[in-house]
Amino acid sequence: MKNILSLSAKEAKEFFLKEESYFNGDLPSYFKFDCLLREISNELKDHKLSDYYNPNLKPHDCEDVNYTLITNKDGRYAWRPLQLIHPAFYVYLVSVITDKNNWKYIKERLRSLMGKSDRIKCESLPVISSVYKKDKASQIMHWLEEVERKSIIHSLKYDYLFHTDIVDCYGAIYTHSIPWALHDKDMAKQRRNDKNLIGNIIDRQLQAMSNGQTNGIPQGSVLMDFIAEMILCYVDSLLTDKIKKCRNISRKDYKIIRYRDDYRIFSNNPQVAEQIIKELTDILNDFGMKINSAKTHGINDVVHSSIKPDKLFWIVNENQYENLQNELYSISVFSQKYPNSGTVSRLLQMFYDKISKLSKKDIKTNIKVLISIATDIAYKNPRTYPIISAILSKLTDFLPKKGKETIIKKIINKFKKLPNTGIMQIWLQRITIKTSNDFDYSEKLCNKVIDNDVVIWNSDWLQPNLKNIIDSHDLINEKILEELGAVISDKEVSLFDRQAYY
Repeated sequence: MKNILSLSAKEAKEFFLKEESYFNGDLPSYFKFDCLLREISNELKDHKLSDYYNPNLKPHDCEDVNYTLITNKDGRYAWRPLQLIHPAFYVYLVSVITDKNNWKYIKERLRSLMGKSDRIKCESLPVISSVYKKDKASQIMHWLEEVERKSIIHSLKYDYLFHTDIVDCYGAIYTHSIPWALHDKDMAKQRRNDKNLIGNIIDRQLQAMSNGQTNGIPQGSVLMDFIAEMILCYVDSLLTDKIKKCRNISRKDYKIIRYRDDYRIFSNNPQVAEQIIKELTDILNDFGMKINSAKTHGINDVVHSSIKPDKLFWIVNENQYENLQNELYSISVFSQKYPNSGTVSRLLQMFYDKISKLSKKDIKTNIKVLISIATDIAYKNPRTYPIISAILSKLTDFLPKKGKETIIKKIINKFKKLPNTGIMQIWLQRITIKTSNDFDYSEKLCNKVIDNDVVIWNSDWLQPNLKNIIDSHDLINEKILEELGAVISDKEVSLFDRQAYY
């Protein structure tokens, strides 16, 4: 796999314009954004996006410029807004960032910041897959290799590991801090009116797509992950400066691994780690961000605390099961202890792998019981929506048509009790799309599958030529949709190429 900073400007542009980079959430395979992104890129060429503005209406005066999918984060009251950035803004931002001169400057700036922070190792820059099916899979494997395993290795030198992270990092980012990060705060303030400064350009575009707001950046794309890294690498450099001024801390006293907004601080002295967290807290306050005190803790067992608790628990307690019902119920109980965890998704993937090879006569358990347990897991663990949908598509396929429709209506009605379950509606539609379009889905992307006239983004601020390109574009690949089976296949929900992974 390759690091984003190893790419040329041309390669970086191609990478960011991939639909997987545009939206790194989970949607059925028939949603396609790459053709639209390429068409807009060809239209814009070397023009500024402002050349296409409606003379009577500016984007920052408009609401719903980006399309927001608010996903339920914990099955209860926590929400995470994922955004499909307006494609015109997205393509233009990519074009500006990967301009040959800008890209060279950004790479040199990040390398300089990371080099300055030699005791703080950033492991969350986007990576490009050379082995796995998706770049997202490479990112996960990079985390496993560079964060989890290196954390364990650090136990040879350090006795304490402190964890902390930033509360609602993307939602709290102050857009003016982007020019601070790219040009230093003092210079950025001196040149705040310089419209050619790359940090200012990014800042203005983010405000324009967000109704003029300066707090928060959209979540859900690799491009925004990269912009967040610009700021966090700058924070790392400021933290390094602060620590150097602490007379009671020397270079050998600590090591930090940062993965996005998650910090792992290694030390032989817990007071050193606590001092570092205090210094980090002070720095983040200037950026409008704050430490998550509820998730800040230290432990003197580096090996075990290097591994996520859900993963460690399952490794220690893994069992063999007499039947499918007991296995699925065990996953359900585990998901209550470690809700929405990666291990829950992995266990469900293994369960799906098992039932995908079975025929109806092989299922010795009551199918409706399995459906009920699987639905309950998804209801309380939104991260599992895609893989649970695959499991449900397999199990409901064993039912007669009338029985299948009755069960699916019950599942849909159950999820209507929860607000903001648009992504689950999208996946439920994937289950039903091959047999019936009679089910009622309120999610706009579901309606787009049925009716191409449905408009996803507010483009009223654009001149008619570019507005029509976006509004009329069919985001649904009919060929892929036509070739899909009633049962969701492994390749639709699996992140990893099995052969490469194992």
